Amino acid sequence: MSIKKIGIIVADDMEYAPFVPIAEKYGAEADTLLGRQCHRFSLTKGDNKFDVMTVHCGIGKVNAAAATAFAIKEGCDYIINTGLSGGINHIGRGMITLPDRLLEYDFDLTVLGYNFAEKPQQEYIYKADDRLNALFTELCPDVKIGTMVTGDRFVSDSRLKAELIERFDAVSCDMESAAVASVCHAAGIPFTAVRRISDDAGETAGETYKEMNDLAEATLAEIVMAGLELMIDGDRLF
Repeated sequence: MSIKKIGIIVADDMEYAPFVPIAEKYGAEADTLLGRQCHRFSLTKGDNKFDVMTVHCGIGKVNAAAATAFAIKEGCDYIINTGLSGGINHIGRGMITLPDRLLEYDFDLTVLGYNFAEKPQQEYIYKADDRLNALFTELCPDVKIGTMVTGDRFVSDSRLKAELIERFDAVSCDMESAAVASVCHAAGIPFTAVRRISDDAGETAGETYKEMNDLAEATLAEIVMAGLELMIDGDRLF
C-alpha cells in the first residue's frame, strides 16, 4: 500500500471547528500540538492511503511556522494551509483564492538596502505547489489565483491595502500562509493555501471578518476534504 501523510494547518478556533466533526466521522484520534487541538485520521482508496493530521495552530506567523515545523517533523509529505483572508485586489467576499506566490509583507530591511520582504541570502518569494493548485482549481473553477501576503497585523486600513497592491500586486492578505510556505520551502515539502475572502481589508474589515468567522462555516473544510478525496481517488500524488 502507498501511504502519504497530509498536514492541514488552521489558525483560528472558529476556522478549525468544522474540521472536528469531519475528523470524528473518520474515527479521528484527538491529540494536542503545542497546547492546541490536533486530530489524526486516515483515508483509504484502493491501494492508496492518506494519514491526515489537522492542526489548530493559533493566529500569527510564529504559531503557524511552529505548527508546520512540528507537522513536517512528524512526517507530513504535503501541507495545506486554510482559513479566512482579507481581499485586496479584485476579489470579493466569499470567493476562494490560491497562491501562485507568497511573501511576508512586514519583513522590512529596506533601511539596509533590501527590497520589502527580502530576506538576506535566502528565498523570500515562496511558490505554491502546482499539482496541489491544479487539484483545487478543478474543485473551484472560479478560484482567484495570485499573490498572498502575510503579516502579523490584521489589515483594516485602506492606505496599507493600497501599498500591498502597489508593492506586491497582492490579491489577499492573512497572518499565516507565507510563514507556513517559508517552512515548507526550507524543508522541501509541497504546499498550498486554500483561502476564503471574509472582508475587503478596509476600515470596516474587522466587523465583516467577525460576521463570517463567527459562523464557523464548513465551506473551507469541505473544499479541503474534497481535495483530499480527489487526490487519493485520482492517484494524483502517488
